[in-house]
Amino acid sequence: MLALCMVFALCACGQQAAPAAAPAEAAPAAEAAPAAEAAPAAATQTIYVLGPTPDHGWTAQAGAYAQAKADELTAAGTPTVYIPASSGEEQVDQINTIIANNDAAIVVMMALDDSAQAGQEALYAEGIPFISFDRIIEATEKYAQLNYSGDNWQCGAGIAYWLQKNGMKPGDTVVVLYGDNGTVCSRRQEGFEQFLRGEIKYSDLNAGEFETTEVWEQADLDKIFNGYTVVCNWSADGAYQYVEQKMDDIVAEAKANGNKLYIYSMDDEMTFGVLNYINAGASDATKADLEAMEVYISAIGGMQELYDVMSGKDAANAAVADKYFDDMMSVFFSPKMMQTVIGYGVNYVNGDWSYTVGEGAYEPVFIVDRTTAATVEGFTGH
Repeated sequence: MLALCMVFALCACGQQAAPAAAPAEAAPAAEAAPAAEAAPAAATQTIYVLGPTPDHGWTAQAGAYAQAKADELTAAGTPTVYIPASSGEEQVDQINTIIANNDAAIVVMMALDDSAQAGQEALYAEGIPFISFDRIIEATEKYAQLNYSGDNWQCGAGIAYWLQKNGMKPGDTVVVLYGDNGTVCSRRQEGFEQFLRGEIKYSDLNAGEFETTEVWEQADLDKIFNGYTVVCNWSADGAYQYVEQKMDDIVAEAKANGNKLYIYSMDDEMTFGVLNYINAGASDATKADLEAMEVYISAIGGMQELYDVMSGKDAANAAVADKYFDDMMSVFFSPKMMQTVIGYGVNYVNGDWSYTVGEGAYEPVFIVDRTTAATVEGFTGH
């Protein structure tokens, strides 16, 4: 009887356990799970692209190309948002908003200045992948999924090759027009120096490889970059104002120094600034001096208006350039790369990726001159 009672007691305990288990398996726990999973399912779907507010020149076209690509991708089912800004600090605020949105698959970012560093650091801290484009911030490039731009070192090497081919020797008078103090121009200076020191070749996408015909000493290069140099903020007006102030001194030195002048302009806009000065600001005496000496001027970009000057299509400006510049050129560096780098962002999101974090990829460049300008399609925006 005792054993029989124990069996009944155990059965009773087992029957009481079943109702206790039922609430745990019922709707509250089961319904909570989908709610918890909903946020991750909605997150990490948007490609954000940060870049310049379209205003003028190269940056305007980079912004326009970015907006067009974002619209195209969104229409095709890949949510892509282009957010323009006018400063790096504004971009930091935009990144804080992106982080709060909690829906970023990746951020493709053309930093406008070094103050944008804090934004890239915030992305890294939050585990949001980003790609740096064009203006690479050295302090954060090791965190980027990719650092992508045109080959700025080769831009500098190409101009060094071209100026040397046109007679530039150590000690000659050289004017340097920088866009800003960031990595774009510092790398263009590095490439210029590396070529003339004999450390790298210039590799032109169309014409092949070239090396220096005379190895320069660092002291001769220091003389150039510590001499007639100025930051023009990528502006024709900035270049105009500088040469308006300094051209008399520059011309006087060049006249006493072999009667040759070489202008290392790092942007099409700034080259236009020099041309505008000759058109509207130079005195008759200065024009006479420039016409009498050898003058060679470079550029970098892809501006159709400058190609039209070189090809002769812009007859009025071409006549001035032909009279006062013995030759001119521009290294092709198109803002359409902005669409290419957004494509890299799409590839990353789709898992089509072979780059390691911090790696760089650089588009090859080539020289456009008076003989080829009519055959190359540029962008409009001067």
